[in-house]
Amino acid sequence: MDTTLRDGEQTSGVSFSSSEKLTIAKLLIEELHVDRIEIASARVSEGEFQAVKSITEWANKNNHIDKVEILTFVDGGQSIDWMLKSGAKVQNLLTKGSLNHLTHQLKKTPLQHFSEIKETIELAQKNGIVTNVYLEDWSNGMRESQEYVFQYLDFLTTQPVLRILLPDTLGVLTPSETYDYFSKITAKYPNTHFDFHAHNDYDLGVANVIEGIKAGAKGLHLTVNGMGERAGNAPLASVVAVINDFFKDDVTISVKETALYSVSKLIEAFSGFGIPANKPIVGENVFTQTAGIHADGDNKNNLYFNDLMPERFGRKRQYALGKTSGKANIEKNLQELGLELNQEDLKKVTQRIIELGDKKESVTKEDLPYIISDVLHSTLYQEKVSIESYVLTHSKGLKPSSTIAIRIEGELFETSAQGDGQFDAVMNAIKKIYLEKNRVLPKLVDYAVRIPPGSTSDALCETIITWQTENNKFVTRGLDSDQTVSAIKATNKMLNI
Repeated sequence: MDTTLRDGEQTSGVSFSSSEKLTIAKLLIEELHVDRIEIASARVSEGEFQAVKSITEWANKNNHIDKVEILTFVDGGQSIDWMLKSGAKVQNLLTKGSLNHLTHQLKKTPLQHFSEIKETIELAQKNGIVTNVYLEDWSNGMRESQEYVFQYLDFLTTQPVLRILLPDTLGVLTPSETYDYFSKITAKYPNTHFDFHAHNDYDLGVANVIEGIKAGAKGLHLTVNGMGERAGNAPLASVVAVINDFFKDDVTISVKETALYSVSKLIEAFSGFGIPANKPIVGENVFTQTAGIHADGDNKNNLYFNDLMPERFGRKRQYALGKTSGKANIEKNLQELGLELNQEDLKKVTQRIIELGDKKESVTKEDLPYIISDVLHSTLYQEKVSIESYVLTHSKGLKPSSTIAIRIEGELFETSAQGDGQFDAVMNAIKKIYLEKNRVLPKLVDYAVRIPPGSTSDALCETIITWQTENNKFVTRGLDSDQTVSAIKATNKMLNI
């Protein structure tokens, strides 16, 4: 059962609109193929009521109404009335699974609580509503008041209840406790369907789910991206992968792995709840090899592959480019682009990427053609002129200015100038120096800037400048994450040519 729309929406700062809830419900059932969805708590708000109504109307038309569940309360029939108006047919009744909660929150005896629960279940049955029952704080109940828990289960297993839902409400269980508590319950009530609802406060959600499965849990409550209160719930994608890889002979599930990533990204967009880059299965980096030795191993009989192949989840393996990149990483990216370099040029490109990585530049596969062009063109001349340093200023109401230092054949020159823009100020400063040296500069006749398709504002920027001398035109390129700096690099190449 996916509870992203109910428990997942309790993530701090997350609130789905009615249309978003309907879209997510459709995706969960028809794209991901989860068995059930818990979509709301009864009596929360008018907006929640309208969202539930839109989902139940769609579910009725598409024969999914029995898969749509609502969290309800022991409240004298108010939740049942709310469900009838909303069109929902399955309630997940919230009750007390620990004596501590019962005594201090409800201030009732077990028999009083059981009597009210019985009345609620009977009312639901009369109105055609199926009942599942939550034992809130069940994990602490098993730690501190097992006698009460088994007294309650003795009563509950005599009632017309479809499933009993056992939550680790505060995320306090260890894997060994999960196995121990579940085993005791499934051994005593072998014919009853028990669900496990894990929270992730100690980052043990998935581990506890594994132990719950081993101990006989018949259902699991999960959320997309592990959304939920505090540290969240056990994440759907991770649990699906674990079941398919480690329990395939014992457990059958219908969830479609190839849809996990796309649904995860959509819910990230709707919720504003960002997925950590290293989140298993759905994180941006989890199918990216960064170390060059790993890429080399992948070329040699897939030495660094495991069963979590990205294609299973509608994704592709990537090879990061940066300071830890080796030639193998770069060759993998070149193959995808349909490019090939000889070993000498590959070595030069590798060195440039490492230099960029040391500067914390983000290098992508799409940057590669620009880097190759920049590196290979740099070998066409001998560097006798170097723009050693510069200061650029730009402020509202004042003309941009620059101070630059240029070394020409070993001699250092420094000057300042203003211009219509920062780059114009740089060119004016260079012209001053060249005028003193009786050197003629070519004329700038075209200036173009581009970033790789699909890049963001921190992308590498390529500036392509066309220069005109008396006899011919030629082009220089500069590459940097800063547009003006890339233009200065292109100009430095022109000075040498």
